[in-house]
Amino acid sequence: MNAMAKWIGGATLAVALALVLLFRSGSAGTEAANAAAVPAAAEVPSFGGIEGAIAAKFAALATRPDPNFTINSILPIEGPMKYGEWHWDISRAPEDGTLVITVDLDARVISAFKGGHEIGAAVAMLGTDEHPTPLGSFPILTKERHNVSEKYGNAPMPWTLRLTWDGIAIHGGSEVENGYASHGCIAVPDAFADKLFDVAHKGDVVIITDGKRLDLGDTIAR
Repeated sequence: MNAMAKWIGGATLAVALALVLLFRSGSAGTEAANAAAVPAAAEVPSFGGIEGAIAAKFAALATRPDPNFTINSILPIEGPMKYGEWHWDISRAPEDGTLVITVDLDARVISAFKGGHEIGAAVAMLGTDEHPTPLGSFPILTKERHNVSEKYGNAPMPWTLRLTWDGIAIHGGSEVENGYASHGCIAVPDAFADKLFDVAHKGDVVIITDGKRLDLGDTIAR
């Protein structure tokens, strides 16, 4: 997709994990689609009797998708998203679901998934060629509600979710507008940053990639 594909449509999604990125695709209404069926059990030795039954059971469990890493639903966003726009709906997500945050550098979109359900999406402000936003999988190292950047003149960076010790983070406190960029951080609208900060925990995974398409029901590679 070209650089202008940073705006995403209603039934599209941005999901990335290690070498895999989900970003939005499809039509509005696909959020109701069911998760993928359990894959067929892996081939097992033909022990027969109880040994064979046990082997088959454990093979099936080993190939069963983890619902936290299966795209079960996406937000029904109508039309293209623009800079400064964000969406949030946590109603379909299980309370004990695992949070996975994904960032698509090509689409300039951040999405949050809990228990495989997309609960939030926003257009993000990213780094430049001189100060790029890094690719990869990052655990949230710290949560800092009232953070300021010592590196950049005490600039306010509220609702910081720190990803690296050298200054890369998801945070609010910046105007997310066309033509502006960060020094490598993922800057999001303050209201979105507030909600994301509230549901995130240290150790939750943030995956930053630049585009490989998956569909509803697909498993996010871990």
